[in-house]
Amino acid sequence: MSAVSVETPQKLDRQAAVQNESTARLSAIVITKNEGENIHECLASLHWVQEIVVVDAESQDNTVALAREFTDKVFVRPWEGYAAAKRFALAQCTGDWVLWIDADERVTPELRQEICDLLSNAPACAGYELARLANFLGRWIMHGGWYPGYVLRLFRRENANFNNLKVHEGVELKGKIGRLQNHLLHYTDRDIRRYFEKFNRYTSLAAEELHRKGKRWQWWDLLFRPFWMFLRMYVFKTGFLDGMPGFILACFSAAYVFTKYAKLWEIEKTQKNSHSPSLAE
Repeated sequence: MSAVSVETPQKLDRQAAVQNESTARLSAIVITKNEGENIHECLASLHWVQEIVVVDAESQDNTVALAREFTDKVFVRPWEGYAAAKRFALAQCTGDWVLWIDADERVTPELRQEICDLLSNAPACAGYELARLANFLGRWIMHGGWYPGYVLRLFRRENANFNNLKVHEGVELKGKIGRLQNHLLHYTDRDIRRYFEKFNRYTSLAAEELHRKGKRWQWWDLLFRPFWMFLRMYVFKTGFLDGMPGFILACFSAAYVFTKYAKLWEIEKTQKNSHSPSLAE
């Protein structure tokens, strides 16, 4: 599948983004930290949105400067977690509807038109899932259970809040949820180095979330869960049709599961040792 084009105008006029008086006002939120490589194309794909809110976690690169070329609503704050950042961003929005995308995602022209048409015709639902298409190591991933990766990203502001999950946090929404058909592009990992830059952080957060929910480590979590993840993605979900990137993705996903449960074991071991009397006592 060939890449879908994304418009990238050099200078944006926020007033020109207003559709017409009958269209519900739309805000977009983006959370950033050192996203200098991504933020320009991300925000350029949102040029049609009436209001863009960027919350930055004290980036050390040119993320903030690039974001301010697109919007005056750029807030730099200490990092308190994904959910806290998104709640803050949501509180800054003034639109009737909110579109949330990550810095490594792009709204296609087709999705833009679908959203504009939807908001100009009294939407029947409180929120809409978008069909996310991921690009992993330069290939659009169409199998392995990744496509279409429906994610709830468009919602009425007054009906929504973000949950407290440490990783893969999402929207808690009151009301009916529908689905849109056109793609939200996700440039998830352009190379293996970038994948493992996130790997350690995400597996730690996932293990902490499991522990918080009361999940306790069992030996079969390390033995069977990673194997099942690979088998499910690569064989049953036909990830082999995505070539070498599909094989690598299935292997990495199995490694992610293994590491997550190994870290859960480590958390339990550390807590147990901290509660045990020392030899000196």
